Amino acid sequence: MTAVATAAPTAHAPKRGDIRHNWTRQEAEALFALPFNDLLFLAQGIHRQYFDPNQVQVSTLLSIKTGACPEDCAYCPQSTRYDTGLEAEKLMEVEKVLEQARAARASGATRFCMGAAWRSPKQRDMPHVVAMVKGVRELGLESCMTLGMLTQAQAQELAEAGLDYYNHNLDTSPEFYGDIITTRTYQDRLDTLEHVRGAGMKVCSGGIVGMGEQQGDRAGLLLQLANLPQHPESVPVNMLVRVKGTPLEDEADLDPFEFIRTIAVARIMMPASHVRLSAGREEMNEQMHALAYFAGANSIFYGEKLLTTPNPRANSDMALFARLGIEPEQRHVEKAPQDPNPQFYDAAAGTRGNH
Repeated sequence: MTAVATAAPTAHAPKRGDIRHNWTRQEAEALFALPFNDLLFLAQGIHRQYFDPNQVQVSTLLSIKTGACPEDCAYCPQSTRYDTGLEAEKLMEVEKVLEQARAARASGATRFCMGAAWRSPKQRDMPHVVAMVKGVRELGLESCMTLGMLTQAQAQELAEAGLDYYNHNLDTSPEFYGDIITTRTYQDRLDTLEHVRGAGMKVCSGGIVGMGEQQGDRAGLLLQLANLPQHPESVPVNMLVRVKGTPLEDEADLDPFEFIRTIAVARIMMPASHVRLSAGREEMNEQMHALAYFAGANSIFYGEKLLTTPNPRANSDMALFARLGIEPEQRHVEKAPQDPNPQFYDAAAGTRGNH
């Protein structure tokens, strides 16, 4: 019998229990360059060190204030600069937001995320936003908001209201960023993340792929996130949703395998973070969803709409979960970031044990 040579994909992997913040560009690009099977094997192995591989965290996202945003993000139908046919709406009433939160809880969501199309919130809006946070928390749901840039004082006010997560994406690499957005700088985004972390809230930050960037830009985005002083607890990976009227409406499709590679590299570089499938899932078939979960995705937005773009119907997600043997995660359990004797999931026994 002829021996079959195998690659050594662990050459670029973090050691067990080791969460790094000093990744190099060369290392990130080397991960993207691995043979596809080796990359997924490596990502799945690391995923099992930190998570139950058959659980996915479920969140619901609601647009609490739609349209009329002054920013020029090239992908966004909510910008006032583009004619996309989107009708602007004022900030929702608190009770209407809570009605949606109750419905999300009834459908199985454990986290309720609220998004407003603002450059940054005005102080007159903060009491309403704070009331929403408190109401969602009283329903027993984790709370998340994305409101644009925050000052240090605004971040502290949200933290004191009990906000669990704040979402503020980096969108892409620093090098490609200027091709997509000119109305706020990359440093503006990093400053908001610093304010959020300084106030004691958890961070949700990721980006968008398929905007015409190169593979090196995808590596550059993940490098920025993985080298933050503390990794985002949640890393949403969005596939561009092309909206007529935006500058990116005619952008070419991203190779689906490149999207899966991005998920896998995110899992390897940020092993204890939830990696979320976000916008663009409407264009992904069941096989692509399943491959993304195998690559390390373990969180989704659940429901029929993400802010203003379509999302797979909730019952379709649950039907696929049943076919794959996946269960919605009931609660998030924090793990020590530098556990010298980490727990590994034993899939055969269905238990955790030390290896």
